Amino acid sequence: MRVLAIETASEACSIALFEGDGIVAHDHRVIGRGHAEALVPMIAALPEKGRAERILVSLGPGSFTGVRIGLATARALGFAWGAEVLGYPTLALIAARAQAACPGEPVTVCVNGGHGEWFVADFGADGLPLCEATSLTPEAAANRARAAVVAGNRAAALAGDGSAARVLDLLPDAAAVPLLPPELLTSVLAPIYGRGPDATPMAERVRG
Repeated sequence: MRVLAIETASEACSIALFEGDGIVAHDHRVIGRGHAEALVPMIAALPEKGRAERILVSLGPGSFTGVRIGLATARALGFAWGAEVLGYPTLALIAARAQAACPGEPVTVCVNGGHGEWFVADFGADGLPLCEATSLTPEAAANRARAAVVAGNRAAALAGDGSAARVLDLLPDAAAVPLLPPELLTSVLAPIYGRGPDATPMAERVRG
């Protein structure tokens, strides 16, 4: 089976094409913004334009725009190719990368959030989440319990007091999707926001 992985939830934009147990092609770029312009040409440059029987796409949390772009692209390609589309939690992918470097270790993942906050989540030694990803201020994140291994692009800041045994500055990378626990793959393609909406819907304001 060919599998196309799409990761757009962070400042990185990455794709990977797999055939069976091997990787066919991989493109990982730290671009900050511009996922909408970069993603489709990156996929088109893959062998056979990336056509696959299964598509795996990041659900977040992370960049709201990046997550939506990845999901929209995955849905469109899935429809065009008749491919199965499954989503996965972005922080779990970072945890999987960290556990490849630190086998059998629980991991706390900490990455950029919105409005100056960080997304934080804990994962057990089996790679499964121990809690939901939440958006916290840096102060609140620093005051919560965490694993000895901390990963993500805010890992160093979170472990600034030197209490972590291992700090891994990692971004999500589509090439790492085979490391994900299979039970984290879902057909429910709903973004994981990690925080409440910034604005109150008009209907709720009227009821209030």
